[in-house]
Amino acid sequence: MKLLPFLEIIRKELEKVEELIFSEGGLSYKPLAQSVENILRSGGKRLRPALTILASKLYPADEEKPILAAAAMELLHSATLIHDDFIDQSPTRRNVPTLNSLWPPAAVVLAGDHLFAKAASLAAMTGSPRVVRIFANALKTICDGEIRQLFGAFSWPQDQSDYYYRIYAKTSSLFEASAEIGAILSAAPEEAIQSLKEYGRNLGNAFQIVDDVLDFIGDEKVLGKPAGSDLRQGIVTLPVLYFVKSGGNEELVVKVLKARPEDKEKLLEELLREIRESPAIELSLSEAKAFAEKAQSAIAPLPESPYRSALISLADFAVGRNY
Repeated sequence: MKLLPFLEIIRKELEKVEELIFSEGGLSYKPLAQSVENILRSGGKRLRPALTILASKLYPADEEKPILAAAAMELLHSATLIHDDFIDQSPTRRNVPTLNSLWPPAAVVLAGDHLFAKAASLAAMTGSPRVVRIFANALKTICDGEIRQLFGAFSWPQDQSDYYYRIYAKTSSLFEASAEIGAILSAAPEEAIQSLKEYGRNLGNAFQIVDDVLDFIGDEKVLGKPAGSDLRQGIVTLPVLYFVKSGGNEELVVKVLKARPEDKEKLLEELLREIRESPAIELSLSEAKAFAEKAQSAIAPLPESPYRSALISLADFAVGRNY
């Protein structure tokens, strides 16, 4: 199991999470079950379960309950990716064929639903009504964000408040829930639980903004998808908003969003070049760094330990990565 260096201190716990993720109780139709397993093994960084485990380590905790919750959060995340790929009709993720490129639509939806159910079962096994409530609210928020993104695609104008709601719903809500749940399953006081919740939310914002920047400047082979994927799907992200805000060609943005398929690629190539040459990339990265610093500040009052140091390193990683 390949881990980021600062997560080695929780290797034992994350290996138990892996065992739970791939435990019995999977789909009974083995060919589809194997495809789902391939997706689950396809290189995810396991940041959400790591966040749950680390948050549970700052105060004394029953070791098994955070592992159950961590596995639940990773399965919830994986299920949302399966449904995302289906909605977007993405052919690959992390250079691995998506379920929707291999299986009929009904099978893909039901496979994602099956993972949601398994995740909910693991969350319930913690015995904490509060954990189950947070889990359910996170799923509700994710679904609401996807619906809002679906019906807001290809529209213009958009503003940063729309963008920040979408990335909270899509990403930050799950980071927030992962950290909050880990803290709840320890002896953390309520003030510390709220600090870790704030950490998770700000970390998620930083992480998603960097993801959105990499969609313009990242290595396509490393990312496993072509540059400008969001714009192809009509999704406006922070670099586009900063591009227009800093005097970029708004008319070209509108043309790309409204273009017929046969005209889109040439226009998109021009827009990608202009965005890369504009201040938009640096402005977006600066905002991501500010969110990472907010995350680190949120946990500064918590007890000093190797686990808190790992959380600090995780925020640095979120904004320093190239994949």
